[in-house]
Amino acid sequence: MGARFVVLGETEAECADGLAELCEQLGAVPTTRPCQATGGRWIARAVPKTKAPVEEGRG
Repeated sequence: MGARFVVLGETEAECADGLAELCEQLGAVPTTRPCQATGGRWIARAVPKTKAPVEEGRG
């Protein structure tokens, strides 16, 4: 299994902003859009560009 990156945020917007910055800085591709996790936080994931892009209907 290759590298995976995770972004956590207190709000959906904070998580989305962090995901965008992570992808820009590391050349990563989002694999899940921000979604609410247990405890009320928001989570999103990305992988290096060599991995698959976001799957429709996920996140």
